[in-house]
Amino acid sequence: MSNGFRKFLQSVSLAAVAVFGAGAASAQTLAYVSDGATNTVYAIDTATNTVVASVPVANGPGTIAATPNGAFVYVANPNDDTVTVIRVATNAVVAIVPVGDSPVAIAITPDGAFAYVTNSGTSGDTVSVIDTATNTVAATVPLPSGSEPNGIVITPNGAFAYVANFGHGGSFSVIDTATNTVIADIPYLANQTGLVVTPDGAFVYSATFSGDVLVISTATNTVVATIPAGFAFGIAITPDGGSIYLPRPGSGDVAVIDTATNTEVAAVAVGASPGLAAVTPDGAFVYVTNGDGSVAVIATATNTVTATIPVGVSLGGIAILVAPPASPTNKEQCKNGGWQTFTNPSFKSQGECIKYVNGLH
Repeated sequence: MSNGFRKFLQSVSLAAVAVFGAGAASAQTLAYVSDGATNTVYAIDTATNTVVASVPVANGPGTIAATPNGAFVYVANPNDDTVTVIRVATNAVVAIVPVGDSPVAIAITPDGAFAYVTNSGTSGDTVSVIDTATNTVAATVPLPSGSEPNGIVITPNGAFAYVANFGHGGSFSVIDTATNTVIADIPYLANQTGLVVTPDGAFVYSATFSGDVLVISTATNTVVATIPAGFAFGIAITPDGGSIYLPRPGSGDVAVIDTATNTEVAAVAVGASPGLAAVTPDGAFVYVTNGDGSVAVIATATNTVTATIPVGVSLGGIAILVAPPASPTNKEQCKNGGWQTFTNPSFKSQGECIKYVNGLH
């Protein structure tokens, strides 16, 4: 992959993650967006569609993923070969994790225990597995030479990670997360980019640089359908699995694909060079990053743009999360580092957090 093309990929994230937090329905829903030009991650309050925080991070931030409890945001820094970890409650950087060469995309396991990071650089094609409890790399998964991995997604049961390879003749690598080994290679002559998985885990959808959306059956690990849709990098799916949203940089719109028929049913004009998308947890809105530094908001009920938010200069990753409450209400919120996120009161350990919760009941 040429340096120029890699930089372009870094400026338009290859994966977008929408996650559910553990807080009440009234909890704050935030969209985190990275800006590679200013080395900043911005937080947008989706209730008001305004930027409510900015967090300085490492050089050239790209893809973003959030832990399922909404407590932490992980940001790939391809220029620094690191991942920045942001605590949502304070919008402060709490760790910088060295990974492989030129990290591209991030996916976090459903239990929040591990973050899988694709690395595509001169030192080799790998996936770094970060233990989120310690924010250290617990394993490194080698991929076939020349894979140039881009997007990554983890199945809802946490058993497998699917990696989209831009190189290696165009293919997908399937990682068994129990052993962190590649157990299958799915060949397909297209340059794969972003990935999403259906809520039931039955299918993985892949955007491609070649112009089709590919549909993979996870039961057989074969491509079972192709959908003509135009080249794209980002891809998002609604929580009910009914619709795919595909930003198309070349046409300035977002294609809407009905997963029941695997056909395009709408095209929503959003702005210059849309890069990627993320869906709110309730499925009501899709947030799309544009090449002019803005974020367009699409109402899924009507597939129309309801807001355009000026954010930065060169937007990369985006992730939407529900922020955790200030105080824990159950013991599960204390686990997987969740105890670190609370501010009323704050805790020194997971045990202290659980003791507090036990005192509430």
